[in-house]
Amino acid sequence: MRHLQRVVLIAAAAFAALPAAAQVVYVKTGRLIDGISNEVRTGQCVTIEAEHIKAVGPCGKAPGGATIVDWSGFTVLPGLIDLHTHLADLGQSADVAAPMKASPAETALVGAHNARVTLEAGFTSVRDVGVYRGLVDVILRNAIDRGDVPGPRMWVAGAYLTIPKGGGELNGVVPNEELPPDMRLGVAATPEEAAQKTAYLLDHGADFIKTIATGAVLAIGTEPGAPELTPEQLAAIVKVAHARGKRVTAHAHGAIGIQNAINAGVDSIEHASLADEATLQLAKKHGTWLAMDIYNGDYIDDVGTKEGWPEEYLRKNRETTDAQRAAFKRAVELGVNIGFATDAGVYPHGLNARQFAYMVKYGMTPMQAIQAATGRASEEMGRGDIGAIVPGRYGDMVAVKADPLKDIRSLERIDHVMKGGTVIR
Repeated sequence: MRHLQRVVLIAAAAFAALPAAAQVVYVKTGRLIDGISNEVRTGQCVTIEAEHIKAVGPCGKAPGGATIVDWSGFTVLPGLIDLHTHLADLGQSADVAAPMKASPAETALVGAHNARVTLEAGFTSVRDVGVYRGLVDVILRNAIDRGDVPGPRMWVAGAYLTIPKGGGELNGVVPNEELPPDMRLGVAATPEEAAQKTAYLLDHGADFIKTIATGAVLAIGTEPGAPELTPEQLAAIVKVAHARGKRVTAHAHGAIGIQNAINAGVDSIEHASLADEATLQLAKKHGTWLAMDIYNGDYIDDVGTKEGWPEEYLRKNRETTDAQRAAFKRAVELGVNIGFATDAGVYPHGLNARQFAYMVKYGMTPMQAIQAATGRASEEMGRGDIGAIVPGRYGDMVAVKADPLKDIRSLERIDHVMKGGTVIR
């Protein structure tokens, strides 16, 4: 009897040690856009197991025990990706000092709110490209990964790598040397410092590196067309990051700064507002990606004017908005790599999809714009696990009642969102 009890106990322990059966979700779609091909398929069903897509094919009998999600009356697309967000920060306002007034804890809580509304808007992944309070984005990403707060999958930069008083600093509030230390984690005056700061950020959880290669529109005392980080600093940053298998992106508006960054080996350029023909040709030659936020210029001009944002901001925005859109149009014509990137945080989070209509207006087809926020965006990030409805990727999907290929603005009104096989709404 004792022997039998011992056998039973051993068997029970072994059974308890086995992983629980993965939840299976079976999604019926109406029209399916996979994020990679130009084909729109009908009557397709997607099987998701353990958060990942296991199969995509004609609908049939659902796997035994599967949860069935009926989106057969909708167009289903991959979860959307925004390559340029600022979730873990305060939103833009007329108060230049606002980021310093908020503690790191308060900033993280604001970030949690931003993450939720972004996910509910259909953006299941974001590349968060910098914070004033250094490493708060790492904290937010980790909280989402643990399931503590709802939000998109985040890839974060940790801080801005910038020259002293450059476009990545909180200028015009107090002398920069008196700013809190966590607001200057990426400030570097030499190539050696730039390399050290790069290693520090990667050691402390950054997924990629964000450099400030030119001045900024929304930073006091800097000009968008003026180069900031030197070619030597940029090369030092790229060397350290690439040696660790990490990507580097560069905030760069002016042509010279963009060229400096491309020649240094960065993987992508943010904004590219004043890119001329030679610069766009250089980007095409090197395969460098452009992340161009062509919607928010209108928001800054409208809301910024009404709310009394600094006149310096408004002036620089006027000087770059139309030029950026012309550069975007030409980049599309040339076939330069372009991903979907909005600078969310300059405008309220959750409105990211407003950019789709601008991308179509300035040269993309609706399918190209969708792919820029799905398969192409995942390619820019070097990710093989998001951005497409194909086996092996995460079960991240959105559904819209309308046909976005006929009405691209329908993506501003996402009906349903799924992340990892779990229906968010």
